[in-house]
Amino acid sequence: MSAPLLIACAATTLVLGIPILVGASALETRHRVAAVADSAALAAADAAGGWIAADPCALAVEVAAAASVSLPECSVDENTGVAAVVAQASTVLGLVAIRARAGPPGIE
Repeated sequence: MSAPLLIACAATTLVLGIPILVGASALETRHRVAAVADSAALAAADAAGGWIAADPCALAVEVAAAASVSLPECSVDENTGVAAVVAQASTVLGLVAIRARAGPPGIE
């Protein structure tokens, strides 16, 4: 194989590979943030329902921080025990923010 052909193959691999890697990384971050949002909402709902002796939103922030995700919004309805959170993390393509909600069964 000649040197110019080898350089062309390497350049093509880089040109096609880098966007795929960036997209895959952003997709992985989105899935991770969604899982953290669900976990944080469940933890907050458990605390609001009395299953865990902790402040619901403080517990949700702790769960998110353990996964290196920020939790800019957290709210708990004390009457129903429903917790709603927004988890976010940054990627090369921008900010990923996911909303999650959890509460006792039967609450819509």
